[in-house]
Amino acid sequence: MAKGYVIAQMSVVNQEGYLAYARQVPGTLDAFGGRFLVRGGEATTMDGQPKGPRNVVIEFPSLKAAQDWYNSPAYQAIVQGRLDNADGCLITVEGFEG
Repeated sequence: MAKGYVIAQMSVVNQEGYLAYARQVPGTLDAFGGRFLVRGGEATTMDGQPKGPRNVVIEFPSLKAAQDWYNSPAYQAIVQGRLDNADGCLITVEGFEG
């Protein structure tokens, strides 16, 4: 089964509010087998227009697990903290098995 990923790219507009949200995210991942692969860090745009300088990649055992995490009561209870304090997007994507 292919793994699932959450990929977020954003520009933080309120650092304090975003950090309050970000501190809560790890506690929502375990029940879905999620783990951070990228959580900020240095990034270089090679071409195109990024949504912002902050990048996050979370790996899950499957696409369904990634989507279940996003829709879970635990994550939905905190997601507004990201929406209120950062501009960008969050997508779920199925990994490649090849």
